[in-house]
Amino acid sequence: MIFIYYCLVWIVYIILAFPLFLLSFFKFKYKNSLKARFFLYKNFHQDVADVHFHACSLGEVRSIRELALCFDSRISTITQTGYDEAKNFCQKVNFLAFENFIPFWLKPCKVLVIFEAEYWLMLIFIAKLKGAKVLLINARISDNSYKNYKNFSFFYRLIFSYIDKIFAQSLQDKERLLELGAKKVAIYQNIKAALKPKLSKNYPKLKQKLIIFANTHSKEEQLLLQALKLKDNEKLIIAPRHPERFKEVENLLKDLNLNFDRLSTLKNCEDDLEKEFKSQILLLDLLGELVNFYAISDVVVLGGSFFEGIGGHNPIEAASFENVIISGIYIHNQKKLFNEVENINFCENLEELDEKIHHLSQRAKISKKLDLKPMIKEIQESIDARKSL
Repeated sequence: MIFIYYCLVWIVYIILAFPLFLLSFFKFKYKNSLKARFFLYKNFHQDVADVHFHACSLGEVRSIRELALCFDSRISTITQTGYDEAKNFCQKVNFLAFENFIPFWLKPCKVLVIFEAEYWLMLIFIAKLKGAKVLLINARISDNSYKNYKNFSFFYRLIFSYIDKIFAQSLQDKERLLELGAKKVAIYQNIKAALKPKLSKNYPKLKQKLIIFANTHSKEEQLLLQALKLKDNEKLIIAPRHPERFKEVENLLKDLNLNFDRLSTLKNCEDDLEKEFKSQILLLDLLGELVNFYAISDVVVLGGSFFEGIGGHNPIEAASFENVIISGIYIHNQKKLFNEVENINFCENLEELDEKIHHLSQRAKISKKLDLKPMIKEIQESIDARKSL
């Protein structure tokens, strides 16, 4: 079965290689990741480490930070934002090579830790073949994905046969995983709830009320702007979810004839934010800055939740600063994390948004901090066991 799968992977690679090569030149966000993953550009070398963590993108990489810092770790990721975030705290970072390259690209490790739903069969199989213990953490199966998992249950049974232990987010996730062939499954909540925000800058608190539209998506900014009547004593920050949309949102603000600043053009914000942030609106067009502004904000409106299709974003980071948090109702991908936060205000009708922003005062807070010690212990025991082999 593995041999057949590997042959199919090569066939897929041969078919897609040229289109992907072209895409890497025309799509900025794929400029480095596609070349590194599918052509091993600047990605031939991988350092040896005790623990190999694999996580998809920015949010997932942030979530494994506390774990990775406890060990001799290396990290592989899929996206450019995930890669950049991993480089902030780990020296051994790679884009994950496509599966046809895995057998000769992957260096040995004592433990492979994969995050959520990164089910790359060759990564798991080759790591296991080279003597690693394989752990799946933060495992979840959403309602929308469940049918697809069942339709390909033969494939997931094969994958789960090589995974030694799974930490699932909930009882429902555990039951679904067991149904799909997983064996040793423990319930451990969502480790994103243990995320400890790290500030890279300390901005001074503004005199004006600071509102943030956070992690917004296409067309969402316009809907939120139309719903908000910004007052003279208020400032607004718009933080698009994806960096490739910075220009799009800039053009939207121009089309709406709104006066705004771009963070990338301001110079001394950390010393004198009040003086630099002159306009009423600030476009957050730099990565890694949102958490710094969460720390001084009054109201956070969580994007990706005001129309169907996205499923919401992680509220934990914003809630860590006990702000007033408002969200749309479409949060199906983040329900478990929203359950970890008290006092989130849901807005079913955008006509109510302005009133909520201006009149709500109850601040969000995280219900209970998750303890990572059991998971750290599991990884350490796995390392120790392989040292004696």
